[in-house]
Amino acid sequence: MRTLVIGDIHGALHALTQVLERANIQPDDFLIFLGDYADGWSQTPEVLDFLIDYQQKHRCLLLRGNHDALCYDFLLGKPMDTLWRLHGGKATELAYQHVTTERRTAHLNFLDSLQNYHLDSQNRLFVHAGFSNLRGIAYEHFEEMFYWDRTLWELAQSTTLSPTNPLYPKRLSLYQHIYIGHTPTTRLGTDKPLSFNGVTNVDTGAAFKGRITIMDIDTATYWQSDPVFTLYPNEQGRNQ
Repeated sequence: MRTLVIGDIHGALHALTQVLERANIQPDDFLIFLGDYADGWSQTPEVLDFLIDYQQKHRCLLLRGNHDALCYDFLLGKPMDTLWRLHGGKATELAYQHVTTERRTAHLNFLDSLQNYHLDSQNRLFVHAGFSNLRGIAYEHFEEMFYWDRTLWELAQSTTLSPTNPLYPKRLSLYQHIYIGHTPTTRLGTDKPLSFNGVTNVDTGAAFKGRITIMDIDTATYWQSDPVFTLYPNEQGRNQ
């Protein structure tokens, strides 16, 4: 049995189905989707339809990303600001113009069912973004941090201290390993997963000029889609 983590998708169904095929998903695989299914490319409704069906056929755990929370608010009819539209929301808005009420309701129910984090029996943490409380996820005061925080990834990149040093950041010593998405590795010049100080980031820039990534956490083997923008040649994604 493999435990597979799947990075940010951002409305790119073509890339998602491609990378799932390349990873050769087996019936006993356990798939942990790290969130951000919505916003960016034009197929957010289709991605949500796919995941709703897929979790009925495979062993899946689906986490909440910040764009999933934003999409949920949009589907509820809450006023959305210009910033959301500039960061992928416009494609979602357009995609839902002709989606039925029944289908919207199914998507709302799906987005509401997403989990904020998963901690497994080996003390490995899976979360879209991070957490801010020095004592860990059980003590987090603001659940939005699980899908909005960027400081955990910045901390993991920046510290050069040894884990045995008393000044080693406490957040980095609480868990056996942490798997996140949220902040594209393309910001660091690569479309491959990156690891620093026990934190592995598998958001490989699917919303921009990068790819969707699936990683086997026990072997660190990974599979990737083609660069997503090549699968949507008439769209911008979040490349605004």
